[in-house]
Amino acid sequence: MLRGSIHTLIRSFPLHGRPAYPLCRRYSRGFLNHIVASSKVLRFGKSIIKYAFIASLGVVSATVVGFEGTHLWIEKFELAPERDPEVKRWEWDQDVEKWSGDSVMGGTDPALGHHSRHRVRAAWAAYNWGESNAAVVITPDIQRGESQPEDLKLVDANMKIADTFLRGALHVANERDSDGHLHPETASQLISRHASFLERLGGEEALQESRTEYERAWAGFSGEGLDAANIAVRLGEINLHLNQQSDALLWWSRAVKLARGNVPDDFETLPATLESLPSSPRAQRLLATTLVSLSAFYAQTGKLDQAQALEEASLTMFRAMPLPTVLTSVSPPHALHTLYLLHRSSLISIHLAEVLNSRGESLALSIQYLTSAAEYSERVAQVLTGKSSENLTSLRETAPLPTYTDSRSMKRPALALLRDARRTTAQAWNLIGILNETQGKNLLAALQCYERAVQWAATTDQTSHMKPHEGVLESEWTSIWNNYNRAKRSVEEGVL
Repeated sequence: MLRGSIHTLIRSFPLHGRPAYPLCRRYSRGFLNHIVASSKVLRFGKSIIKYAFIASLGVVSATVVGFEGTHLWIEKFELAPERDPEVKRWEWDQDVEKWSGDSVMGGTDPALGHHSRHRVRAAWAAYNWGESNAAVVITPDIQRGESQPEDLKLVDANMKIADTFLRGALHVANERDSDGHLHPETASQLISRHASFLERLGGEEALQESRTEYERAWAGFSGEGLDAANIAVRLGEINLHLNQQSDALLWWSRAVKLARGNVPDDFETLPATLESLPSSPRAQRLLATTLVSLSAFYAQTGKLDQAQALEEASLTMFRAMPLPTVLTSVSPPHALHTLYLLHRSSLISIHLAEVLNSRGESLALSIQYLTSAAEYSERVAQVLTGKSSENLTSLRETAPLPTYTDSRSMKRPALALLRDARRTTAQAWNLIGILNETQGKNLLAALQCYERAVQWAATTDQTSHMKPHEGVLESEWTSIWNNYNRAKRSVEEGVL
C-alpha cells in the first residue's frame, strides 16, 4: 500500500527536464512561437520603413532634380541669346521681351542671387508656359476683405502668377541696383516686364501702377534708344485708356522722335516729315505701331483733318517701302518684317476709309481703301500659314509655319501678327458690308461681305457651335454675326 503511494508520487515529478503536465508543455511552445512570429513582423516592418525611406528620398530627389532641371533649361535654352544672324539682321531679337540687361550673355543676371533668379525664371514660365485661357477672380481689396460683388473681375491667371513672382525679384533687384551690383539695364528690363504684366491684367488700378512702372523704366533707359521708344508707345496707350489724352500725345511724340529722328513737337506738321521709313527694322516697326495709335486717336476724337493728313502721309511712306517680288522667296525674318508693316498699313487704310466716309467723300473711295486693307491682311495670313485663301476654314485654323514658330525670337510676333491679321480682315469685310447695305443699297453684295467676315472672325467648338476666334472681341463678333443674319433673312425674304 505504502509502496504504491510512493511510486505514484515519484511519477508526478518531471524526469530528465521534461514538463510533467501537457498544459505547461503546450503553453511553452506557444510562447516561443509568438516570440518568433513577433520578430519576423519587426524585421518586416523595418524593411518596409527602410524601403519607404529610400522611396521618399527618390521622390524628393526626382522632384528637386526636375525642378532645378526646368530652371536650368529656361536659363540655358529659353533665355539664351539669339544666334541666327538673319534674325539679328532684322532685329527680331531686340523685340523679344528681355529678362536681363545683358542681351549678349542672355539668361538671368547672376547678381540677383539664387532665389531671385529662380523667381524671374518662374515668372517667365508662368507667362510662357501657363495654361491657356486660365482665369482667376480678383479684386483690389480682396486681401482686406473690403470687396463688393460688383468689384470682382476675371483676369489672366498666368499674368497674375507671373506678376507675383516678379514682384519678389524686383524687390531684390531694386536694392542691388542701387548698390551698383546689377547690369546697368537689368532693373529697367525687369520693371518693364512687370509693367507689361500689369497692363495685361487691366483695370484702372493696375493701369495706374503699370504707368508708374513704365515711367521708372523710361528713366532707367534715360529716355534714349529703341527700348525707351517702345516704352513711350506703351505709355501713350495707357494714358489714353486712363483718359489722359494730352499725356498720350506727349508720349507718342517721344516715340516718333526716337524711332524717326528729330520731328517737330507739334503733330500738325508731322505728315511732312514722313517721307521715308528709318533704316533700322525695329525702328520701322515701332514707328508703324505709333502711327496706327495716332491715326486711331485722331479719328476717334473727331480730329478728322489731322487724321486724314497723317493717314495719307503714312500710306505714302509705306508704299515707298521696297517690297520683295515674292515674299516666300526671302528669309523668314525678312518676310515677317514685311508682313508686319503690311498689316499696319491695312489698319491705317481702315482708319482712312472711316474718316473719308465721315467727311462725305465718295462711297467708292472708302470701299477701295477697305478692300485694300482686307486683301493685304488676307495676304499676311496666307504667307504666315502657307495656306491659300481658297480654303478659308484651313487658313483660319492653321498656325504659323514652323519657320516662324521654331524661332524663339519670331514665334510670339508671328502668332500675334496672324491673330491680328485675321481680326483686321474680318473688320474690313464687315465694314464693306455695312457700306454696301446702308449707302450702296446692295444687299446681295453686303451679304457676301458679311459672310466672308464671319468666316474670318469665327471658329467652332467641339459641338460645332460658332464662337469668336482668338483676338476677336465679343462686341465685334456680335456685330458681325448680327449683320450676317439680318442680311441673310432679308435676302431669303426677297427684300433686296
